[in-house]
Amino acid sequence: MTPTQGSRGLDEQAVLLVAGPADLAVTTISSAVGTLQGLVRRSDGPDIARDAQQDLTARGRIALDRSAAAPAAHLEVLAQHARVRRTAPGGDV
Repeated sequence: MTPTQGSRGLDEQAVLLVAGPADLAVTTISSAVGTLQGLVRRSDGPDIARDAQQDLTARGRIALDRSAAAPAAHLEVLAQHARVRRTAPGGDV
């Protein structure tokens, strides 16, 4: 192998190493966009969005409780949130 061929091989390998993750990113983004478009078209989209918001809110509460100075027990926090949900009008929290 001549020095020119070795350099060309390294250049080609560098291009392939960049192109591989770039293709993976494009594929992943395309898949995510397709999934989002499918969710938007669903008739129960608002229900899905509401459930996702409630789930993220609950996870946020648990994360904040975990990082508090004197954190409550995980199951106790879940029980408190369940109790609040049962007493909230229409199940909204």
